[in-house]
Amino acid sequence: MIDEEGYRLNVGIILCNQDNDLLWARRIGQDAWQFPQGGIQQTESPYNALLRELNEEIGLKPEDISVIGSTKDWLKYDLPKHLIRHGSKPLCIGQKQIWYLLRLTSDESNITLDQSHKPEFEEWRWVNYWFPLEEVVSFKHEVYETALKELESLISIKK
Repeated sequence: MIDEEGYRLNVGIILCNQDNDLLWARRIGQDAWQFPQGGIQQTESPYNALLRELNEEIGLKPEDISVIGSTKDWLKYDLPKHLIRHGSKPLCIGQKQIWYLLRLTSDESNITLDQSHKPEFEEWRWVNYWFPLEEVVSFKHEVYETALKELESLISIKK
């Protein structure tokens, strides 16, 4: 779903384990790592999109996680000009996201990357809370930093 400004409505997923490390996933065929994220469909709430994307992208079900919190407002990023599909209608210029911080409450063996007919990730690992800011693509950096700073107080972070 794309809003009137051209932003695709989306949820971002920050999944932590019991040590408060975060799940960091590598996109198929790329040297690009990111948090799982996905679009909100026309009739979905952000929370329902979260549950669907969580299952599609990393194979987890509601009983595998607990929701710790979410960002209060939408966070936006613009796509670089070369990634904008100018032939698409409506035109999408970026993403507008609600970010959720989740805790894995089941065994990490429940994380699987092949639940959808078109998987997005081929590898994952646990990383320190602030590590994603060193690796995420530049156009997503500000959104990642804002989300991590806003949600930091909800868990104890190793320095």
